[in-house]
Amino acid sequence: MSIKSKLHEIKETFKGKKMAPAFNAFHTFLYTPNEVTSSGTHVKVADDLKRTMNTVIMSLVPCLIFGIFNAGYQHNLAIDAANGIYTQASLFGNFLTFENLMIGSMKVLPLVIVSYVVGLTVEFIFAVIKGHEVEEGYLVTGMLVPLIVPVDLPLWMLAVSVVFGVIIGKEVFGGTGMNILNPALTIRAFLFFAYPTWMSGDKVWVHDAVNRAGTPDAISGETILGSYAQNQEIIYSLSDMFYGFIPGSVGETSKLLIVFGALFLIFSKIGSWRIITSTLLGALVMGLIFNGVIETGLVTNSSKFYGLMSVPFWEHLLIGSILFGAVFMATDPVTAAQTNKGKWIYGFLIGFISIMIRVFNPAYPEGVFLAILLMNVFAPTIDHFVIQSNVKMRLNRLKIKTA
Repeated sequence: MSIKSKLHEIKETFKGKKMAPAFNAFHTFLYTPNEVTSSGTHVKVADDLKRTMNTVIMSLVPCLIFGIFNAGYQHNLAIDAANGIYTQASLFGNFLTFENLMIGSMKVLPLVIVSYVVGLTVEFIFAVIKGHEVEEGYLVTGMLVPLIVPVDLPLWMLAVSVVFGVIIGKEVFGGTGMNILNPALTIRAFLFFAYPTWMSGDKVWVHDAVNRAGTPDAISGETILGSYAQNQEIIYSLSDMFYGFIPGSVGETSKLLIVFGALFLIFSKIGSWRIITSTLLGALVMGLIFNGVIETGLVTNSSKFYGLMSVPFWEHLLIGSILFGAVFMATDPVTAAQTNKGKWIYGFLIGFISIMIRVFNPAYPEGVFLAILLMNVFAPTIDHFVIQSNVKMRLNRLKIKTA
């Protein structure tokens, strides 16, 4: 007897019992559900929620692997800088890639494990209590959360935030498909407001710094956004920013891999190209406006806003999380606008507001997650007005034909 057949037999014994949702979730994780439609007219497609979630996870895996490498790379780079050694960023240059991966794994993989274990535990508890199936929605959320937090975030903070985000951001609304806020960003927002000093992202994590290079304070450094906000000299090249050899949240640094992820989601028809494109357009327009303000001389270099206002408008896409947010967060099909015209409006406002918050909040110069959460709330309203506008246009067209 095959393992699948044996599991199916065990599954039958759980029918009607309290723990049935938990076992069904385990069975579905290993195999495709064997329940099929038997009557009536149905839309038959090859994909399901499980395949959709797995597709998004596959697009995130390269960002995760590079984030692990970059954590170790920044560690070695900071130690060498403390000793007066400055090297050019390179995947296979002065630092052994395997060593970087090993060091980075010690910090990043625990974040992934805690995210999934805590989040899925909450999902299982709610499924058992409410008597419904465990949904696959957290598979993506569990991967996104470690990618949008600083690498040195304490694990207990992450665990508390995941519990809050899953319960308040999703389960209270009815579970996957019913939430109005992106659960991963709800977790990020909780961290931002509950533990702001840990979420500033202005320090470079260094493993065992005391033994190798003195005190941690001697080798900590600003992220790019922090440097711009304080009008400091930027030591990273454009290629560093594009390839990802910069400090930052785990998954946000490599713009190249994020672009590959975007193309993968678009061609697999999982991500909306309209939302991605309009988000980037909104960011560029807001950046152009700020560049124009600098050109007029209304803001001088003595202003606390000058640093980020003077950033070339296109460079905003290479620093911070705007590109990651546009590709993997704003395109969430549950919390985003559903109409085509609404997607353009929704995405444009996210990009526009993100750069506005980034510039006017120099103490924490990143606003994409707040902008997306804000537009999550307004997405139904945007769709409502788009639909009402279409209805009005059609009624007017009908009046003209019957006149």
